[in-house]
Amino acid sequence: MNVSAKGLLFDNDGVIISSIASVNRCWKLWTKHYGIEGWESYVIPHGVRATDIMKSLRSDFGPEQLAEGLRRIEDLEIADVADLQVLPGVRVLLKSLPPERWTIVTSATRRLLVGRLKAADLPLPPRVIVGDEVVNGKPHPEPYIKGAAILGFAPADCIVIEDAPSGVGAGVASGARVLGVLGTHEAHELYAAGASWVVQSLEMVTATLVGDELSLTLAAVL
Repeated sequence: MNVSAKGLLFDNDGVIISSIASVNRCWKLWTKHYGIEGWESYVIPHGVRATDIMKSLRSDFGPEQLAEGLRRIEDLEIADVADLQVLPGVRVLLKSLPPERWTIVTSATRRLLVGRLKAADLPLPPRVIVGDEVVNGKPHPEPYIKGAAILGFAPADCIVIEDAPSGVGAGVASGARVLGVLGTHEAHELYAAGASWVVQSLEMVTATLVGDELSLTLAAVL
């Protein structure tokens, strides 16, 4: 299948890299520290900002407690990168893209994003959209509206690449088309959230600049 777009907006964790094991370990430590009942089996909602997760777990937290809690989870996750993986096809695809045609739109903080990309030896785009620099996190469309804007395009001219229903929903609500990638969720969940296509991995995606647009070939659409 061939599709075209002016820009690509990538989620990070679950699309570019995988740090799911680290995330689950670190949030168990965080919930234990803050006395959350059932911390031993806690699994975070993937694709949601840390501050929004903390608010759902500790509605009594004020700004100071949220800031301290955010720093604690950042410290834990930045230190725990031993089993971080660059996902299949990512290095080849990113290397093939003109730098002005793609960016990262993530629920992670800037500090965490930079730490993870450095650990993975991956490039940091000149401008990114991160969770601590938007008013509304995914599934709100704000992150992807701003992601398209920093590339100079309308969301309708972009393709969002996501692995989580919350991110897929954010992309669709922004007006972009969404390519789902398997890893943290099943294909039917991504389609139910509004994905236009789903592939097994980014090994199934190639991109070429043709004139003013990126021409994408999606192999083995599920």
